[in-house]
Amino acid sequence: MTEGNKTRREDQEEFAEARASLMKITLGPLIWALHFVCCYGVVAVTCAKGWDYGTVRAGLLIFSAGALGGIAVVGWAAWRQWDVSHTADPVNRLGRAEDRYHFLGHAAFLLSIISAIGVVFVTLPLVLIGGCQ
Repeated sequence: MTEGNKTRREDQEEFAEARASLMKITLGPLIWALHFVCCYGVVAVTCAKGWDYGTVRAGLLIFSAGALGGIAVVGWAAWRQWDVSHTADPVNRLGRAEDRYHFLGHAAFLLSIISAIGVVFVTLPLVLIGGCQ
C-alpha cells in the first residue's frame, strides 16, 4: 500500500514538474504575442480615433518594459531549471527523466531570448516613429 502511494506521489510530482516546464516554455512566447497584439491594436485605435499619441506611446513603452521584465523572470526560471552551471552538460543526451527536465529548461530559456528579441522589435516603431503618419 505504501509502495503504491509513494509511486503515485512520485508520479504526481513528476507530472507537476512537467506541467511547470511546459508553462515556462509557453509563457515567454505568450507574453510576446500579447505584447504584439496590444501594441499594434492600441496604436491603430489611437490613430483612428485621434487620441494623444505621445501619452499612448509612453504607456506602451512602460508596458513593453513590463513585458521584457516578465520574459526575464521566465527566462531566469528556465535558466535555473536548465542548471548548466552545476551539471556542466549543456546538451543532456542521455534521455533520463532528469535530462528531459533540463532540456525543457534549455528550450524555455532559448524561447525566452527569442521572445525578448520579438518584444524589442515590436517596440522599435514606438521609439523610432513620431506619430500617426
